[in-house]
Amino acid sequence: MTAVSVNGDNTPSPNPFFAMPLTRKIIHVDMDAFFASIEQRDRPELHGLPVIVGGSPRSRGVVAACSYEARAFGIHSAMPSVRAHQMCPQAVFLAPRMARYQEVSRQIMALFRRYTTLVEPLSVDEAFLDVTTNLLGEPSATRIAQAIRATIRETTGLTASAGVSYNKFLAKIASGHNKPDGLTVIPPDRAQAFIAALPIGKLYGVGKVTEQKMRQQGIRTGADLLRFSRQELAALFGKSGLFFHDMARGIDCRPVESVRVRKSIGSETTLPKDILDFVRVSTVLFDQVQQVARILAHKKTGGRTLTLKVRYSDFTTITRSCTTPQGFFDAADIVAQLPRLLAATEAGRRPIRLLGITVANLCSEQEARRLRIRQLPLPFPQPRSRNALATTSPELPPHSQTKY
Repeated sequence: MTAVSVNGDNTPSPNPFFAMPLTRKIIHVDMDAFFASIEQRDRPELHGLPVIVGGSPRSRGVVAACSYEARAFGIHSAMPSVRAHQMCPQAVFLAPRMARYQEVSRQIMALFRRYTTLVEPLSVDEAFLDVTTNLLGEPSATRIAQAIRATIRETTGLTASAGVSYNKFLAKIASGHNKPDGLTVIPPDRAQAFIAALPIGKLYGVGKVTEQKMRQQGIRTGADLLRFSRQELAALFGKSGLFFHDMARGIDCRPVESVRVRKSIGSETTLPKDILDFVRVSTVLFDQVQQVARILAHKKTGGRTLTLKVRYSDFTTITRSCTTPQGFFDAADIVAQLPRLLAATEAGRRPIRLLGITVANLCSEQEARRLRIRQLPLPFPQPRSRNALATTSPELPPHSQTKY
């Protein structure tokens, strides 16, 4: 076990950039190589071997997770499995066992709730905990984090890394600072120096495209962000710029929410082979529509926004969305709008490797009922069959509400 402390005594920083309430104590716990670690634990013969959980290298699959032994070869999640096999031919490829991972996840989340009622899961393998007021009456968030990691190891045989700070942004960055099996503490009086030294790509929400744009502006570290005003960052990055402005100053007032509202329901498929035929594209989408519609019905909900995701054979990915006041509550609603979104893509003219459909801006059953009552008849036929999507020409002009 390793631990790093960016030491301090939780006293407020005199720096005006950090003159915000600093009383919260937030822990972010992130399991180490979760899927692969479970496989190595359940199958001891895999211990010490490069393990990759995901699609077979003989298929169009991708890496869902990999052990640290595999990461040493440069393998990472979302990498095509065939590429991972080229980089590490001796790697052991395993199909995901999601039911098993979810079982272990439930066990770990239950452990978290021994310490605090404020637990916000982010995925099956990570969560925020607000331990400002906790069930142990323990004043030290660092000691609680140490106890949690020890309990996880004793109970599950797995390791976890944790970050401790006064807000979610810093706690999450801290948990990844000393992986695997590490603990990093960022108290308020050391936050400014920690953020200033961070490479810009390490900041939450800064992806590859944003990082490239920031570098073009001379922004390479957290310290560089401090040179830009809120207005300048908003002009460069929109609403995200306001968030970047606050992050550079250690400001993140988001609470730990023990109940998270689901924001979307979707289905996504990586195809075994690229497809060009428009009818085959329509068939895949129709099956996804049925899956999404079943989940909507089960959850007794609907959504106001429909998004079509298309990834072409060269890995270029686009999305096409539309929002309607009537909403999307069943397969007919989705299929009725889908041809217009398809028309705004190159489906039928360019090979496609991935397709996805998502319904977002979800609303409650009561809200859905009110919307359904107000819904007007749609001005075009609602196809009911698998081939119905293909009856609409891909050259149909995009709907006026389609957003690019």
